[in-house]
Amino acid sequence: MSGSGYETGTIRLVVSDVDGTLVDSNKEVTPGVQAAVAKLRAAGIGFSIISARPRSGMMPIAETLGIDGPMGAFNGGTLFKRDGTVLSADRIDRAVVDGTLAAAEGAAVDTWVFADDQWYATTDVGGHVDSERRASNQQPVVTTDFTDLLDRADKITFVSDDPDLLIDLRKRMDRFADAATIVQSQTYYLDVTPLTGNKGDGLTALSEAMGVPLDQIAVFGDQANDLPMFARAAISYAMGQGPEPVRAKATHVVASNNDDGVAEAIEAILAGR
Repeated sequence: MSGSGYETGTIRLVVSDVDGTLVDSNKEVTPGVQAAVAKLRAAGIGFSIISARPRSGMMPIAETLGIDGPMGAFNGGTLFKRDGTVLSADRIDRAVVDGTLAAAEGAAVDTWVFADDQWYATTDVGGHVDSERRASNQQPVVTTDFTDLLDRADKITFVSDDPDLLIDLRKRMDRFADAATIVQSQTYYLDVTPLTGNKGDGLTALSEAMGVPLDQIAVFGDQANDLPMFARAAISYAMGQGPEPVRAKATHVVASNNDDGVAEAIEAILAGR
């Protein structure tokens, strides 16, 4: 674990990414991580989550961990609570929706559109679809016509196992960079969310909603879309399996998500107290 001069004893809130961080490769919160979160809460430190997932995919984790405070879905574009309260919900600008879908037309990608906490997809087969079924906690509505959703899209995901194709597709969407957040949440997912749907702005929104300043928040993550919150939080922990450029930006690097890296990070924070 790399060192930092920051005092972990000042931390009052921990905010964690979900996939690749809080859950293991089976999309499960391990007993070790559950115990660590309970220990964190017993020490008087708050815990929340922020994810590219829709609300439906975050609710089972909120239930498992007993998270009652605000959480951030769609990378923070939507703030909500476990009791069903939606505190805020930004949508993708209609011009961005039209433009990104047009840019992907003819490309060898599957397209997913999330609206009204429902997942719409051009296909319901494939390994990534099976993974998303678990992550979003719902079945896709199969369609190739997204017309009725264009004014209320929370997230659009383009799916391909060709990372270079998605990198090229993202470059073709650069003209929308001032109006939306467009980033690969995984090598095989290119996500389009509202401009505020990034984990930096999402973390700031959680900070304000929970009354905890950014300089008293620690964050956990593993991918490039976690870097904006790494940049704003007091201290950051990257999971050991994450890409090197992400690990290089974190204050600390811990074990992988399959080896209870989150529990290791929590123990480090508690040791600082």
